[in-house]
Amino acid sequence: MNNQLIERDLLQSIKKAFRYFSVLTLTGPRQSGKTTLCRKLFAELPYYNLEDAATLAAMQQDPKAFLNKHREGMIIDEAQRFPEVFSYLQVQVDEQRMADSAEQQKYIVTGSANFTLMQQAAQSMAGRTAVLTLLPLSTQEINRIAPTCTTDMRILRGGYPAIWKTDDEGREILLGNYYTTYVERDLRNMINIKNLSQFHTFIRLCAGRIGSECSASSLAVEVGVSVPTIQSWLSILEASYVVYRLHPYYANIGKRLTKTPKLYFYDTGLAAWLMGIRTEEQLAIHPLRGNLFENMVINDFYKRGYNCGERVELYFYRDQGQHEVDLLQVAADGKICAYEIKSGKTFRTDYFDGLHYLQKVLGDRLSGTCVLYDGEQELHQQYDAYCHYTHCE
Repeated sequence: MNNQLIERDLLQSIKKAFRYFSVLTLTGPRQSGKTTLCRKLFAELPYYNLEDAATLAAMQQDPKAFLNKHREGMIIDEAQRFPEVFSYLQVQVDEQRMADSAEQQKYIVTGSANFTLMQQAAQSMAGRTAVLTLLPLSTQEINRIAPTCTTDMRILRGGYPAIWKTDDEGREILLGNYYTTYVERDLRNMINIKNLSQFHTFIRLCAGRIGSECSASSLAVEVGVSVPTIQSWLSILEASYVVYRLHPYYANIGKRLTKTPKLYFYDTGLAAWLMGIRTEEQLAIHPLRGNLFENMVINDFYKRGYNCGERVELYFYRDQGQHEVDLLQVAADGKICAYEIKSGKTFRTDYFDGLHYLQKVLGDRLSGTCVLYDGEQELHQQYDAYCHYTHCE
């Protein structure tokens, strides 16, 4: 592809955050572009990576002295290696407030372990730090560097910025390296995986369940481990920004609703790689192409929310009468927009069947419906709409 710097939509939210906070906590998957974005935006700040053994040792030996090395502040990368840094930053921020200094130090703390980092930030830095999340590239961001790429290419390449700067062979190498270096290493550091082959089986089964209800008990049977082990592994995959679970919508609507969440990957490129899909030709005829397309679309809803610094409430609807809607977005006022996601290139009117059923169930709570599909036609009416997904904003 090319080596141009990719403009990230989160940039404006980061700038805005520093109007109100002197510390920014930036989380997200490894290789999602956190370091590049921070070093570009705050080029004047010294940069320290706690993956470096010497840097980590210096931080652990005397954290307060380390944080005071530079009057302007610093960027602290991979902070999950020393999550206690937030306790020392709390003192630093409070002392700065008491001193009422005109020179405000700025600290950018990044990390890729969601649970560990967020737990420490919440305990030590409540009201003292802005917390933002940078996920892999969104469709909107990819459009800026590859506006003519096909839907299948978007799915296969996913959203890691480095993948969009190389060719197909490089994509294979980088995704394989990402899995072995980051997924395996990080997870083995976080939990005691006794049988690595069982974990390989587990994560590939997860990829094969994209867009499906995820039952820990059925995974346990197939992998040959206990249900608590599966639940622990799923939690760790979520904390490492590898997978997430989309929960069913619950409401007092007099229906027997499913209670099992669906499983999705933060990156469709990694998921397709785990499935053994290597080419666009393979993907075009793969039985799970529709699930991967759905995964890509739902990812973008999360990315748009996070890039604006907003909390996103997303669900799916399914009742025991087999009525289903792929995605529900709940606004702050409780109003709901519902979306049906279809990978077909030809629009069909029955795409709206589930949405029209949901309209009867939710009534005034439903503020709009839309079908997002892979075709070219677009239509927008007062209530219903359908549009070509990758060109839809």
